[in-house]
Amino acid sequence: MSRPLNLLARSCAIATVLALGCLATDAQAQSRRDREAAEALQQRMLAAEARYREALLQVANDDPAGLDASNAALEDMEDIMVACEQQRGCSLSQLLTSYKRLLKADADAQVPGDDGDLTIVDDTGMPTGPVPERASAASLLREDENFVRMVQLNPAVQEGIRRWLTDMRVSLITSHENYQYMQHLMSPAFKRSGLPEALLFGILAKESNGRVHARSRAGAAGPLQFMPATGRRFGLGPDGSGFDTRYDPRAAADAAAVYLNERFAQHGQEIEYWLAAYNGGEGRALRIYREANGRSFWDPTVFNQFPAETKDYVPMVIAAAWLYLHPEQYGLTFPKVDARPATFTLERPASIYELTICLGNGGTRDGYMRVLRNLNPSYEADAWIPRGTTLNGTVRVAGLYRRWCTSGPRAQLAQELVNGVPRTGVVRTGAVEVLPAAAADAPRAQAPAAAPAPATPPPARTHRVARGETLGRIAERYGCEVTTLARANNLRAPAYTVRQGQTLTLAGCTR
Repeated sequence: MSRPLNLLARSCAIATVLALGCLATDAQAQSRRDREAAEALQQRMLAAEARYREALLQVANDDPAGLDASNAALEDMEDIMVACEQQRGCSLSQLLTSYKRLLKADADAQVPGDDGDLTIVDDTGMPTGPVPERASAASLLREDENFVRMVQLNPAVQEGIRRWLTDMRVSLITSHENYQYMQHLMSPAFKRSGLPEALLFGILAKESNGRVHARSRAGAAGPLQFMPATGRRFGLGPDGSGFDTRYDPRAAADAAAVYLNERFAQHGQEIEYWLAAYNGGEGRALRIYREANGRSFWDPTVFNQFPAETKDYVPMVIAAAWLYLHPEQYGLTFPKVDARPATFTLERPASIYELTICLGNGGTRDGYMRVLRNLNPSYEADAWIPRGTTLNGTVRVAGLYRRWCTSGPRAQLAQELVNGVPRTGVVRTGAVEVLPAAAADAPRAQAPAAAPAPATPPPARTHRVARGETLGRIAERYGCEVTTLARANNLRAPAYTVRQGQTLTLAGCTR
């Protein structure tokens, strides 16, 4: 897709307008009509700037309407500046502030290297390494004949596609819905780095199903599951306020893009090794890669050197990425959601639980709790958020909030449902807990009641291994950690070999 017309290409025209700029007359000498006209031009400029930024998001999301919208916004800005030059009391330099902001934003999005190719930059503006010449979703995942052949013939990736389309179809669709709400936060980092957005989706789907507060038993956290030490390497972790930025979708995507760019520097375009490093550690992946002497990740002598979890992880991520790009080939329909970002300000204290109730389903299947949590990761679901706090949401959420959550029966009902604690009869008022009058006046018991007898623990669940099953696949099915399952059944690393007919104890499983 063509990019929006570069702002730098218009600089000559703007310079001409600047040369014709006139001095502003004394404010007191301006007529009321002149002041109103100048103010109207300023508002038009701000509106055009907002349209241009929205168009850039459309372009980033591969929306073909974005290009025309961006050029229309720029043309409107030029017309406004020409009109300003002719309007008494209009400050051209003030209008140019908006134009300079867009010029900087456009330049930041197009950092050219000496050879004209895009170069990755970190937060300091220093290059961290070159991007593959054709490292885009189209070239790596759509047009690359080797990848197409791999998906068609590679049994491991085929198996991953089968799993996403059967037992894990709901997880895949849920991941896609969650990703749509966070796409404007996460995809820019990958697009700036020339990395396939489909790869980002594949990692997200496999790691967390798009739940930003996901946390593994091993300590990995966030939508892209960074371990604490790895997170610290890329600026993620506690920020001093009690919030761990590994849960922030934008920060996590930024870190993942830099991490994968490092892997490109080590492994070239061998994406499988990138993913193996992401899952199992770059040290092991780099050692195996160097010893492979050019052999493919899928070569049995290479593939079998990785632990079972990595051998499961890599094809599953690639399969999810492939389905993200080609759903129609498999009869897969990803529901479209209205994910246009917007903010809204609380008119009274509330929690995400309370907002979830008063917002209702709003035309969605599951309502907005996950959306609110993903877009406002620093707030716990039951934490009270002060009045006046601005929350991230969508255009639809903001509208539903104004309609249902500021006042009225539904807002009152949501507040009562969240504030009540039925088991104790306690009603919370802000941060104070108040006993109902009947409970407050009741006489105290003279002696504590006898503790109930402990419940008999349920018998441990088991699973009988079927033909072709692996420990990784079983763990995925039941929501277990592979290492926990292996320890409970005395399976030796790294192979974690299971045999047909073997009965496994499902320790630590959640499903």
